[in-house]
Amino acid sequence: MSAATGDSLGTGTKTSKVSKDHKKPTEAALKGAIQLGIGYAVGNLSSKPDRDVLMQDFSMVESVFLPSEGSNMTPAHHYPDFRLKTYAPLAFRYFRELFGIKPDDYLYSICKEPLIELSNPGASSSWFYLTSDDEFIIKTVQHKEAEFLQKLLPGYYMNLNQNPRTLLPKFYGLYCIQCGGVTLRLVVMNNVLPRAMKMHYKYDLKGSSYKRRANRKERAKPSPTFKDLDFQEMHEGLYFDPDTYNALMKTLQRDCRVLESFKIMDYSLLLGIHVLDRRPLNRGSRCDSRRGQKVLYSTALESIQGTVKDPEPVADDETLGGIPAKHRDENLLIFLGIIDILQSYRFIKKVEHSWKALVHDGDTVSVHRPSFYADRFLKFMGSTVFKKLHLYSSSKQPDLVPRPTVSFECDRNNEEDLEKR
Repeated sequence: MSAATGDSLGTGTKTSKVSKDHKKPTEAALKGAIQLGIGYAVGNLSSKPDRDVLMQDFSMVESVFLPSEGSNMTPAHHYPDFRLKTYAPLAFRYFRELFGIKPDDYLYSICKEPLIELSNPGASSSWFYLTSDDEFIIKTVQHKEAEFLQKLLPGYYMNLNQNPRTLLPKFYGLYCIQCGGVTLRLVVMNNVLPRAMKMHYKYDLKGSSYKRRANRKERAKPSPTFKDLDFQEMHEGLYFDPDTYNALMKTLQRDCRVLESFKIMDYSLLLGIHVLDRRPLNRGSRCDSRRGQKVLYSTALESIQGTVKDPEPVADDETLGGIPAKHRDENLLIFLGIIDILQSYRFIKKVEHSWKALVHDGDTVSVHRPSFYADRFLKFMGSTVFKKLHLYSSSKQPDLVPRPTVSFECDRNNEEDLEKR
């Protein structure tokens, strides 16, 4: 094994051009190499003693070649030869420990059963894989996203130490697999929407309106992911009891200010809605339910209850950690998390916004400077998507007020001029 600091994450996109000397690996071979590579990296890390994370650990890269016939340091395998790069291994080990993930559980989740490929409703070309026990998502990322994540790690470390209960993505590992001319950069994250719970509605929400409607192809899917304009037509608002609403908005406020400090924009809120009254829960697709849950603070309810005294995860087979809510006369469980945070407001995004603003209302497009984006996102979530249920002393079913007052104030003027390029 070789180790280097500050190693480049490589160039190009997810898949580089295959040379004449290489045969492009099959999808099954790539998934097998991913599992073997992560398993090797975690196993190799177990031989290193625990210690405090140092600044240089965030830029550390370890590289190893795994030939199919094996070597003195690597096992033989049935996949094409490949190279594995592991980024900031000690830092990510600390993150996994912070969320209560034991190495054996991490390996069991990722390596025991074949990975499940998920469809991608977004505009990116990323691939998504889900572990068979529903705990982890493995997402392919572009070179610039992987590089940006590595630069974020010191600030991410500081933020998680201050507040492990968050709706931001929880990153557990960053890897690169180079196999047969194909380069895959992979990040391991928490799974926001459990498969065991039927999501009757799914939304990708940004707080903008320009082109924020699911297209015909997406709507034709068995489980489509809708967008902002669809939500306003289909749901109008989700109602929570006052304490839950306040806790949810407080968490979103804190997370958005963190993203703003990192100059991050164009993120989304992934929202899953299960209608409790519609049909029984579907637990058949999950190997082991939240009983024995591996990851602390990983459910939606845990992520917003920052003042709960008991830090242990609550196993609840009935709700799987969903947040209770109401819509008209329906009882709901809400699952949510902030996704796609690896977009920084760099020059290309500033140019993209300025061009769109010439044709459309600049305040409605999704690409915006981080401070404006955060304020608009919070305003949309706190007044249009999430609403406060007004409780009455009467024993009758409480009426749902049409539009509550937002419980936060944006501390910036949303009407200020765009930054000069």
